[in-house]
Amino acid sequence: MPVKLTITSWNINSVRLRINLVARFLKAVRPDILCLQETKCPDDKFPLKRFKRLGYEYAALNGQKGYHGVVVLSRLPFECFNVQTFCGKADCRHVAAEFGERAGLRDPITLHNFYVPAGGDIPDPQLNPKFAHKLGFLDEMRDSASLRPRPAERAILVGDLNVAPLEHDVWSHKQMIRIVSHTPIECDKLTSVQKAGAWVDSMRQFTPEPAKLYTWWSYRSPDWLTADKGRRLDHIWTSQMLADRVSDIAVAKHYRGAARPSDHVPVTMTLEL
Repeated sequence: MPVKLTITSWNINSVRLRINLVARFLKAVRPDILCLQETKCPDDKFPLKRFKRLGYEYAALNGQKGYHGVVVLSRLPFECFNVQTFCGKADCRHVAAEFGERAGLRDPITLHNFYVPAGGDIPDPQLNPKFAHKLGFLDEMRDSASLRPRPAERAILVGDLNVAPLEHDVWSHKQMIRIVSHTPIECDKLTSVQKAGAWVDSMRQFTPEPAKLYTWWSYRSPDWLTADKGRRLDHIWTSQMLADRVSDIAVAKHYRGAARPSDHVPVTMTLEL
């Protein structure tokens, strides 16, 4: 009998500020695993009690005060978790958890949760240290042995990767090509990360181009829904072993219209194991 596993990725842009919105989502959707980015919360201040009341007893935390931060919250126990640093900075942009026998899985799954640097506004690494950091971060992801699953390995990579790599991942390829998140160098570097690990872009498997696909809408656009000038900054990748096990990908666009929303929306994958 197949095991169904659901995993949600969401850049929440402050978990304490939006805890009620997250709770609303969890009560409605009940994913097995929730991966949050940009939690902006040190580990000792993380609202673990609230999540436990919601049924998410297990947490792999990597947070700091005010900036960045990632977490894997789960209704299922995991075997272990670890944190990687990139570019010599302990800036809380990665956490990985391994799910196995304790979660009722015969074969283990490694789940990586990332928050890639946004890169600032100027797409020139000579003029903008934030953009240089982003490019270096992507290079280190490409070269990381832990992000190159073996042919038989079951692995998932999710998160706010802060790059919309394909033409139809942005509202206007022509107008966005010089804008950070869709410049050719960023798109090439993210594609190199994907190719190095032979990762499968699950979202685009389900919604192939030329269909538009977005997960982020700017706070600067007051009429975001009508304008619909979105970008696909959030991603779900699987290793080759899991590619044919993905039965659904759901982008919960209506959460962008909530009171005091994040500018990102939750993306949920269903796996049939």
